[in-house]
Amino acid sequence: MKWDHIIRGGTLVTPQNMFEADVYIKDGKIAAISKEPLEGEAAEVTDAKGRYVLPGLMDTHIHSRDPGPTYKEDFSTSTMAAAAGGITTVFEMPNTKRTINNVENFHAQVENLSAKAHVDFGLWAICLGKLNLDKLQSLNEAGVIGFKFFWGYAINSKTYELAYNYTPGMPDVIPPLHDGEVYLMFEEVAKTGKIFAIHAENNDLIQSLTEKVLASGRRDYEALLEGRPPLAETVTVSTGIHFARATGARLHILHVSAGGSVDVIEQAQREGLPITAETCPQYLFLSNEDFERIGPMMKIYPPIKYRADQERIWKGLQDGVLSIICSDHAPHTLEEKNGDLWEIPAGMVGVETMVPMLLNAVSEGRLTLQQVVALCSENPAKQYGIYPQKGSLAVGTDADFTIVDMGKRVVIKRENLHSRSQNSGFDGVEVTGYPVGTIVRGHTVMKDGEIVSGPIGQVVLSPAK
Repeated sequence: MKWDHIIRGGTLVTPQNMFEADVYIKDGKIAAISKEPLEGEAAEVTDAKGRYVLPGLMDTHIHSRDPGPTYKEDFSTSTMAAAAGGITTVFEMPNTKRTINNVENFHAQVENLSAKAHVDFGLWAICLGKLNLDKLQSLNEAGVIGFKFFWGYAINSKTYELAYNYTPGMPDVIPPLHDGEVYLMFEEVAKTGKIFAIHAENNDLIQSLTEKVLASGRRDYEALLEGRPPLAETVTVSTGIHFARATGARLHILHVSAGGSVDVIEQAQREGLPITAETCPQYLFLSNEDFERIGPMMKIYPPIKYRADQERIWKGLQDGVLSIICSDHAPHTLEEKNGDLWEIPAGMVGVETMVPMLLNAVSEGRLTLQQVVALCSENPAKQYGIYPQKGSLAVGTDADFTIVDMGKRVVIKRENLHSRSQNSGFDGVEVTGYPVGTIVRGHTVMKDGEIVSGPIGQVVLSPAK
């Protein structure tokens, strides 16, 4: 037998077990897993002795700015960053200059990104209320991963792009959609059987509280949190759960940042409602107390909140209320991020630092490697309808692997990141445990921190239900 690639001597990790074995790859698929050596030679052999071999880890929430303000990032640099961080599949969000609001734009985006992708990728579709309600079923059939609604954001009436920091009277802007329009989207997405994911922030509450805070003259981080308090997220999560209960939609809560949100999500899950949720490293490892040290790089939406929120999110993770960790990778230049806290853009890069931060949590005893595999591989693959093609170690499935060295110590430095922007909140953090190999469908894309392959990524389609 002539194998394409053999991974020898590693400890394979799934959510259910850990065992030493060799992996044999042929035509981009897992051809065999064996504890005893199999006959045959290979074009490539990876020595994984003393290391852990995980089913390829995924980041289901990134913003690559492509097409759009690609001076901040494009899909080539974002997916190089993903590969450098041990990620084998990413899901690209739909709020680009070519908004993914119809099938034509979906196919154009697949063509655009395929030539640049260093890892495999799926695409989200955007929900814009009545503007594309009649397009959702065709997007479902085309293979979108799921549907995203930016609750509380306005829409440019000419380009259909999101309008950030909405104020009444803005020209060519559709105000944030009212709840009746949102309910109709829940109904329509429910028909597809796919995930309806929400960025949950209540615009009315934020507008009123922000005006009050700004009138006081305060522009510090605590003032920002008073203008966008935990309640702004939790009240929207609660409304979404009620709408999901009424429509049967599979609701997914994006980037959970508030402890109160975990409470209401847990209650909904106890009722048996199809509610899932994710969180991000920034909410697990940072709190308002870190702003003095990190500064404006820490500004994101929804904002990083209080220690009590952080602790509740950790408990929700351990209890299974939150079933996915992703990065919400959002590049901005360092120049853009340095300025008045209320004026600078929100977001930080994270696709390259997510796995190292989680591996460090393993080293500290806060997570296990098996939990990391569940949260970043098996759970998302199952939720988005691409399991076992992704997220498994089953023979016949895609040969995606993340190889990690749990003894490797690295100081994260933003100048070493592969993203075009380096607006990281984890600059200077020392971690123990680091990805040292990224293999996508049998191709080694990253080895020992170096990108060693050109763009070989392919689109991953979620089948229509």
